[in-house]
Amino acid sequence: MQYISGSVGSCYIPKLLGIYESELAAEVEFICQRKPTLIVDVGAAEGYYAVGLARRNPQAKVIAFEMEPKGQASIQQMGRLNQVDSQVEIRGKCEPADLAAALAGDPQPVVICDVEGYEEKLLDPVAVPALVQSCILVELHEVLAPGITEKLKQRFSATHEIKLIWQEPRSRSQFPWRTFGTALLPKSYLDWSVDEWRSAAGRMSWLWIKPL
Repeated sequence: MQYISGSVGSCYIPKLLGIYESELAAEVEFICQRKPTLIVDVGAAEGYYAVGLARRNPQAKVIAFEMEPKGQASIQQMGRLNQVDSQVEIRGKCEPADLAAALAGDPQPVVICDVEGYEEKLLDPVAVPALVQSCILVELHEVLAPGITEKLKQRFSATHEIKLIWQEPRSRSQFPWRTFGTALLPKSYLDWSVDEWRSAAGRMSWLWIKPL
């Protein structure tokens, strides 16, 4: 994937290194093997997942919800760089009705969600019935929405298999290249390059919610 010169709302270097949110690699591979025809990314930032999944899934329509103008412009730029701009549709703020409309008509959509606590309102199968047949990968924000992990588990336990994924510590050993040049770098530089700078928010977690 070709990348722009910065990120929106998250770290940058781990994305260039190909190790960003590496805890989710198996789930991303499952999504691609499923060959979805619709992927909806809510809170798409600069398009790391929206554009990356469009590249991996040329058969899929990708809808990227992003409310920040900087993020929307970045997704456009990322789409053009990767020649998937016609495949990725950019929309603004996502409310439950917007998500319901986006998912309507697809038999097995995929939802990627990172909305800073708004998952409590958005990921409601009563308000958005199509979530019942959706694969959902959601970043949890217990600090902003206390109890959200258990609440989502309760909402989807009857229809989905649910897996809680915890953020793992980062280590310079994850730096993907070993060259003479990297051997000369101070170890603190390598530590900095792989860090996703999440410690202030506590240990992050995700739910992988897969239809039974």
